[in-house]
Formats: sequence, structure tokens, C-alpha cells
Amino acid sequence: MRHGKKINHLGRTASHRHALLSNMASSLILNKRITTTVAKAKALRKYVEPLITKSKNDTTHSRRTVFSYLQNKESVSVLFGEVASRIADRPGGYTRIIKLGDVRLGDSAEMCLMELVDFNDIYKKEGAVKKAKTRRGRGSKKTEGTSGEAEGVEVASEAPEAKEKPKKAVKKKATKKAAGKKDEE
Repeated sequence: MRHGKKINHLGRTASHRHALLSNMASSLILNKRITTTVAKAKALRKYVEPLITKSKNDTTHSRRTVFSYLQNKESVSVLFGEVASRIADRPGGYTRIIKLGDVRLGDSAEMCLMELVDFNDIYKKEGAVKKAKTRRGRGSKKTEGTSGEAEGVEVASEAPEAKEKPKKAVKKKATKKAAGKKDEE
């Protein structure tokens, strides 16, 4: 019976599994985002999150402890420098696993994208664009033209409005023709 054995062996020996997780953790820290299988990502999350927590306390002892896990000087320096400064106020949950919905062709393994939460610039850029659009009122297009970025947003928002007007006009013409046919009958 396998009571209390929660570790996922990932089909590898202990030394191979340790090397795999060490290399994946280094890649995640250096690249901020990796593509892997869901099982490996879940195992990596348990491996790398305590290391990121240790990086908040920048002492020689914590650096040596993290180096014993990662075995990569460059990833240790990036972890204690760039990563630790961004995650200083986060109380945990430093990684995000996003399932891609596709499978690997060779063995149909479910793939996912694993990334560090504070280093995702895509979500931050979308949020900034949405805020710029919602703050602008309809009647204040001509009065607000002080910054170049605001004008770019206004030009982009005017183009869809111009496309919508002919569609509405076409629908009105169609309704007039239909009304004319009803009168003739």
C-alpha cells in the first residue's frame, strides 16, 4: 500500500528527478516563463516556491542554500536580485500554471505554460489600455488632446465608429423598403 506517499516520481530515479527540477527551476528563473507538462509544472511549483521565499532574505546562508538546489550561479544572482525585488511584498503564490489545452504530439501529454506571476507584462499592458479607454468621455474628444498617447487611442476608437455608421444606414434603408412594400400591398 502507498499510504502517505505524495511525491510524484515523474518516472525517474531520485537523482534524475532532482537534476530535472533543478534545471527547470533555473530556466524558470532566468526566462520567467517555460512550457512544460502539467505534471512537471506541479512538481516544479513545490520545488521552486520555497526557493523564491528564501530569496527574500538576502544573506550568505540563504544564497548557499538556494545554490545547493539550483547549482547555477547566474540563476541564483537573478533570483536574489531581479526576482526578489519584485516579489518582496507577495506572501506566496509566486508562480502561475496556465493549461494550454493542447497535447504533445509524441505522447499526448497535456502541456502548460508556467510563469512567474509578477513578470507577466501582457496582462499589465492590456489593463493600461482599458483604463485609458474608460476614462475618456464621448463629448471630450476634441478638448482632450494634450498627450500623444491619448490622441492615438482616440484615432483608434474613431475608426470602428466610422465603420458602424454605414451598417446602421444600410439597415435603415432595408426597413424603409420593407415598409414601402407593405404599403403597396
